[in-house]
This record gives sequence, structure tokens and C-alpha cells, in this order.
Amino acid sequence: MGSSSSSSSSSSSKLLFRQLFEKESSTFTYLLADVSHPDKPALLIDPVDKTVERDLKLINELGLKLVYAMNTHVHADHVTGTGLLKTKVPGVKSVISKASGSKADMFLEPGDKVSIGDIYLEVRATPGHTAGCVTYVTGEDADQPQPRMAFTGDAVLIRGCGRTDFQIFTLPKDTLIYPAHDYKGYEVSTVGEEMEHNPRLTKDKETFKSIMSNLNLAYPKMIDVAVPANMVCGLQDLPPQANL
Repeated sequence: MGSSSSSSSSSSSKLLFRQLFEKESSTFTYLLADVSHPDKPALLIDPVDKTVERDLKLINELGLKLVYAMNTHVHADHVTGTGLLKTKVPGVKSVISKASGSKADMFLEPGDKVSIGDIYLEVRATPGHTAGCVTYVTGEDADQPQPRMAFTGDAVLIRGCGRTDFQIFTLPKDTLIYPAHDYKGYEVSTVGEEMEHNPRLTKDKETFKSIMSNLNLAYPKMIDVAVPANMVCGLQDLPPQANL
């Protein structure tokens, strides 16, 4: 499919983690699973419709049970794979923030937790790129994966941030940052790195506003298709027997 995948190890042996890439929209999808649990429950963060088959192939190869298909926000540059996943894997729940205004099976508020086995993600509100953007952060308890991991969507990119024409740094500095996109070839950063080197987020508020209002970015080529589709979670309302 022209997409690549990479993996990262964790100090917690129960966490299986994979970082997957969709090259057309430069989107990262993240697979997490608790492999110490008998069911090996798993979740996907920010799946893309075009790579659903790839993701399911990997999940099946690893013997995982997909429980949640989650989005960090309503994307404007690709169609989410959550609805398509629901038609192919019975019982999978689509998940997004309540503030997004999108359709889903589960709506999250700041402070909520999403669990797979004994691993959980905390929900943090990180609006700005969109009003409904959230960041998913692995738990701080001793039995949770260390260092912590923050899946920031478009709120914080590596050495950048999502455009704001349409609250992360309180985490420990060694927290790993996994963004929804990268256009320069980076895969992971840390809170400490971005606090020191992010060319936008190290500026004062007025300078940041000036930078973001003068980016002169092109109209997102997928926005007219992606946003309406993603507001209904991709293919949220298709019947399970749909022939895709």
C-alpha cells in the first residue's frame, strides 16, 4: 500500500506499541495493546480509511482484539478509518471527544480514562487546532508504561503545531510526544525537546498569534470531503453488512 510501519519498545513489557504511517496525508496511526491480558485488547488512534486493511492485517497477525478506534479530533486532511473498521470488526467502538460535535459510540470529556486491559489513556483537552482536540496520555501510575506517552493529534507536532485558522507542557519532560502528522520525517519527540526547540510554541502569545496568522497555507485539499465524513466518524452510519 506504499505505507510503512515502525515500532518502539517500552519499559513496560505488557504494552505492545506500533507507529504506522499513511503517506498521502502524512498521517500517523498508533496501535496500542495490553499483551499481558488474555484477550490482548487493542486500540487504534487516528486510523485512516485508506490503510484500514493494513492495520487489520497487523492486528490479526499479532493476535490482538481491537476494542476502540479513536480520533484525537475531526480531521480535515483525510477520512478517518473508524467507521470502516466498525463494519469489518464486530464490537469495535468509535471514540472521539464530546466537544468535537462528531458522531461516535463513545464521547470523551477531559479527565476521562480509556482502558485496554490494565493499560489506560487519560484524556486531556488541547483545543486550538480545533475546538474538540484532545490528547491521549498514558497513565502516570507505576504499573503503566514508562516513560509516559502523549498522542497529541495536531495540537503539538514535532517542531511545529497544527494550523489554528480553522496545553501539553505540564507533563514530565521525558514524556514522549507522538503527533498525528509529520511532514519532515520525524517520528517522536519529547515534551522537554519541544519546550526548548519548537519554533512556534517557544514564543510568547502575541508572537505565536502573528506566526500562525501569517502562515499563508493552502486550503486543505481534502477538507471538503474529510470534514463532513469525519463528522459522522467516517462511515459511522453504514450498516454492518455493507459491502465495501
